[in-house]
Amino acid sequence: MANIKSAKKRILVSEARAERNKAIRSGVKTAIKKVNAAVEANNKEEAATLLTAATSTINKAASKGVYHKNNAARKVSRLSAAVNKMN
Repeated sequence: MANIKSAKKRILVSEARAERNKAIRSGVKTAIKKVNAAVEANNKEEAATLLTAATSTINKAASKGVYHKNNAARKVSRLSAAVNKMN
């Protein structure tokens, strides 16, 4: 354990941020799974509505610094391509 007051604070802050980031990442994964499940079920209108929600979730995570903007763009692009490929 750290002895210096500022180091102790950094430990607490980093733990709090790690918890927040974990929750945000989990939400993004859940949104992606929902879109992929709708694509697998061949339900186009549900997939389209879930895609907008997932895109919003991913972009919020990127704006908070949980994901790099290019990583977020890649995730959105892959989801969009999967939904658009449906007939």
